[in-house]
Amino acid sequence: MKDRLTELGFAAGWRVVRMLPLPAARALFNAAADRAYRKNGPGTQRLRRNLQQVNPDIPEDFVRMGLRSYARYWLEAFRLPSQTRQQALDGFGISEEHYDWLRKDVADGRGAVLALPHMGNWDAAAAWVVANGWSMVTVAERLKPEAVYQQFVAYREKLGMEVVPLTGGGRAPLDVLAERLDQGFLVCLLGDRDLSRNGVEVTFFGGRTRMPAGPAILAIRTKAPLYGVSLSFTPTQTVAVLRRITPPTTGALDERVKATTQLLADAFAEGIAEHPQDWHMLQKLWL
Repeated sequence: MKDRLTELGFAAGWRVVRMLPLPAARALFNAAADRAYRKNGPGTQRLRRNLQQVNPDIPEDFVRMGLRSYARYWLEAFRLPSQTRQQALDGFGISEEHYDWLRKDVADGRGAVLALPHMGNWDAAAAWVVANGWSMVTVAERLKPEAVYQQFVAYREKLGMEVVPLTGGGRAPLDVLAERLDQGFLVCLLGDRDLSRNGVEVTFFGGRTRMPAGPAILAIRTKAPLYGVSLSFTPTQTVAVLRRITPPTTGALDERVKATTQLLADAFAEGIAEHPQDWHMLQKLWL
């Protein structure tokens, strides 16, 4: 029964939120975020502790701002399928230099690996990639209930991206992603939280945590360009900043993967420190 209610809740979100006028929807989601802040449940408490790890002196108001930013992500995610191609382009900001990096990678047919923390709206970034006419693939965690997972896959496929299941697929995800890179795809992976418990241990804001090895392995294996990407919100856009990551070329593979993952962690930290309110980490992260 609980799984069925969860499924119906997400389905209603995608339908109803798209029907509401944007000001009304925004007010509704902001009110929900403010209520979560006042209630101070486990997710809010965890967000506070995570932000204090980023900056021990961070003002308390950043917790409320962070919850509003997270609510904005969901609001925009529910409304994205109704957007036009031009709206996807207009709603995303990137410097001309960083745009040219991606354009050249795609034009050269080598693709690129884009690793992102849980910042801003990564689905809006994907919609922007597709709106540029570029091919994109990502990996999805197999959520429970299965019907909710299928809804998320259908949602992201509707935005124009290919979705590879993290588990339960016909082939190993890394093999599929390496093949897509050879075809000039952009591979976009969330990389600040390890879901396997077998990730690479890194230093992150002065503490120890684990991050997935996939982005580093892919870049080393295929020699595709690797970027750490941070996303943040302005009043009207999701804005991206790319940071080039150069994996070491000598040494044992596991040491190169570890060093590359640490470079990604450093790139994530730089972006998060600039926009901590847009980092949506409401789960335990540090060991």
